[in-house]
Amino acid sequence: MSETQHFDTIVIGGGPGGLAVAFGLAEQQQVAVVESDLWGGTCPNRGCDPKKMLYGVIESRVQDRRYAQHGLTGAAEIDWPALMAFKHSYTDGVPSGTEKGLAGSGVTTIHGAAAFLDPHTIRVGDAEYTAEFIIIATGAHALKPDIPGGDLLGTSTDFLDLPSLPPTMAFIGGGYVAVELANIAANAGAQVHLIQHNHRLLRDFPETYTQRLAKIMAARGIIFHWNTTVEKVTETADGVALQLSDGQSLAVARAFSAIGRPANTDLNLAAVGLTAVKGGIAVNDHLQTIQPNIYAVGDVIAKNQPKLTPVASYEGRYVVGQILGQDTAAIQYPVVPHIVFASPELGQVGVRLGTTAQAPDRYTVEEQDLSGWYTYQRIQDKTARVTTITDKNTHRLVGAVVLAVDAEELLNYLTVLIQEQKPASALQQWIPVYPSVASDLSYLYH
Repeated sequence: MSETQHFDTIVIGGGPGGLAVAFGLAEQQQVAVVESDLWGGTCPNRGCDPKKMLYGVIESRVQDRRYAQHGLTGAAEIDWPALMAFKHSYTDGVPSGTEKGLAGSGVTTIHGAAAFLDPHTIRVGDAEYTAEFIIIATGAHALKPDIPGGDLLGTSTDFLDLPSLPPTMAFIGGGYVAVELANIAANAGAQVHLIQHNHRLLRDFPETYTQRLAKIMAARGIIFHWNTTVEKVTETADGVALQLSDGQSLAVARAFSAIGRPANTDLNLAAVGLTAVKGGIAVNDHLQTIQPNIYAVGDVIAKNQPKLTPVASYEGRYVVGQILGQDTAAIQYPVVPHIVFASPELGQVGVRLGTTAQAPDRYTVEEQDLSGWYTYQRIQDKTARVTTITDKNTHRLVGAVVLAVDAEELLNYLTVLIQEQKPASALQQWIPVYPSVASDLSYLYH
C-alpha cells in the first residue's frame, strides 16, 4: 500500500454540495475530492439540468398547441435523437470540465469509492487518505422496487439517455421524477402510463393543485393507474409486461421506476460510529455528524428541507464558513421555492396551505384564477392559478402556490418578497417592465 496522503479537508462526493465546499476552501487549504461516478454529480449529468433541456424543447411544442388558431399554424414535431444530441452537447463536457476546474483551483481529485477507516481516515481502492475534516456529500440514487423482474425497470438515468423515443412507456411513482418525465414523454408523442400506489400526486404540494395538474396531464393523454402497484415485471419480445395489483397486465416498450431516491450511505459508517437513519445521515444544526470533524451536506442528509441542488450548494458554503471559523452560528435556511416542470409548472414557497388550515386565525389565504389576466390570455394559459398566504398580524406575504406556464418566474419574485419581508407597499416603489409577470405582482400581493 502506498504512503498515506494527508489533506486539510477531504470531500466525499463531487456534486454541487461537495464542490461548494471544495472551491470554497481551495484558496486556504489542501483539499481533495473523491468521486466514484461522474464529476459534477447527478444534477448536471443526469438530473435537473439535462431534464430541463428536454423540457424546454417539449414545452415549446406544448406552447405551439396553445397558440393553434391564434395565429400559429402547423405543429412542431419532436426529433428525439436530435433532442438527445442537444442534451449531450451540454452533459458530455460536464465531468471533464468539473475535474479540470477543480485541478485549476489546486484541488486534488481522486476517483473511486471511499470507505471510512476512522474519523480522520478513508480508503479509496488500495490508498489511504487522512484529513482534519471530512465532508460527506455523496447524494442519493434512484430506487427500484424489490419485486420479481424489478431489474428490468429503468430509472431516470436511463430515460434521460434514451437514443430513441419508445412508443409506449410506464412510470411507477407519483413524485417529481415520475410527473416530469411522464410529461416529457407524453408531449414528445409516446403513449404514457403512470402507476401510483394511492390516488395522490406530489404529496408535498396541496392536493387541490395536484388534482388540477393530474386532470391537465390526463387531458394530454397520460393514463393514470391509481391505487395500483406493480407486483412483477417480465420481459417480452417488444419490451416488458407489468403485472399490476388490480389483476391487469400492462405491456409497454419501456418502464421506469420513480419511487424514490435513498441517500448514498455505503461508506463503512460503522467504522466511525455512524448509522444511516431514514432519509440519510443525521446531522446537528451545524451540519456535523456525531463525529464533530465529519460534516454532511446535500441529499445524503436526513432533513426536512427540500433535497434540491441549490440547497446542497447553500449547505456547502455554510460548511466552508464553519471550517474556516468565519461563522459559528447554527445554519439558518432561507425560504426555499420548489417546482415541478409539468406543462404547466407547479411550484410553492414558504408557509404551506396545510399549515394555514391548522391556524386560520393567523393567516389570510387568497386563491386567484389568473386565466383571464392579460399575461395568461396572451400565452393562452387557461388553467393558471395562484394562492397567496399572508400573515394577519404583519400583513406580509409568507407563502404562495403557483400553477402556471413559467411559474418559476413568478415563484422567484414571490420568494424574494417573502425572504426580504417586503410589505405590499414596496411594490408601489418599483416600476417593472410592462406588461410582464413582474407587473402582475401588485395585483397578487396588495
